Amino acid sequence: MKKYTFTEKKDTRSGFGDGLTELGKTNPNVVALCADLIGSLKMNDFAENHPERFFQIGIAEANMMGIAAGLTIGGKIPFTGTFANFSTGRVYDQIRQSIAYSDKNVKICASHAGLTLGEDGATHQILEDIGLMKMLPGMTVINTCDYNQTKAATIAIAEHEGPVYLRFGRPKVPVFMPDYNDEKFEIGKAIQLTEGTDVTIVATGHLVWEALQASEQLEAKGISAEVINIHTIKPLDEAAILKSVAKTGCVVTAEEHNKYGGLGESVARCLASNTPTPQEFVAVNDSFGESGTPAQLMEKYGLNDKSIVVAAEKVIARK
Repeated sequence: MKKYTFTEKKDTRSGFGDGLTELGKTNPNVVALCADLIGSLKMNDFAENHPERFFQIGIAEANMMGIAAGLTIGGKIPFTGTFANFSTGRVYDQIRQSIAYSDKNVKICASHAGLTLGEDGATHQILEDIGLMKMLPGMTVINTCDYNQTKAATIAIAEHEGPVYLRFGRPKVPVFMPDYNDEKFEIGKAIQLTEGTDVTIVATGHLVWEALQASEQLEAKGISAEVINIHTIKPLDEAAILKSVAKTGCVVTAEEHNKYGGLGESVARCLASNTPTPQEFVAVNDSFGESGTPAQLMEKYGLNDKSIVVAAEKVIARK
């Protein structure tokens, strides 16, 4: 089985910031809007080097979405930046009415997603955002796993016509995916990281690295796990999932999100429509988060390699 290693840890929000910096140099139609969180979203470089294309909206997220929608009419490609909670839950009406309904070319870029926002607690954490956004017709939903993939996705979505929700995080996590110069980001195309015959592990975001660690632990137990990195939750690469489960006969989904409405449910719908297959869900069990370090919260809510191993063993027994 292929082994994945890392030499450094970087936050995925920095991948977004560096991708935006690259776009500032190469695409004059890209503009950026921020809701008073320039440092947190790593938008400093773009703001300093392209002041005529940067708009500090302040703590007025609903207004930011309306302005972004308007900017598209003149051919601009707006990237909005704030925390995931404020990028979705706080402004859902504006996104639905002004962006999704009229298919505006807005890139909604959301940092500090999931439990790993950490100490700020449940009011700032959001575990429902993937569900909210994937239900909007025409909305592309992307949840990246490391710095390199986030930078690549940021650059790629500028070329995609239509609204996009790009979700990333706060903590420093292993960088293990190829640099975007070596492997271009393809929206809607899953990436198979390991080959296996006993169980398919479909993971997204911060849980991709945990899935790789789980696959090594399972291998030590004589269990062959196939790990698939689903960075695009909508449109879902159903062909890749169906091809894998045709070999393994069971699947575990892993995500930093509520078990209702996220990746797991999208995979379940795919399987139910094509080839009903045993599935186990590694996700938050229908609860809000709380304050704590990212590591403490991932442990308490069962979003780690240990939980994936347990789920894999359980689903294999159901075959």
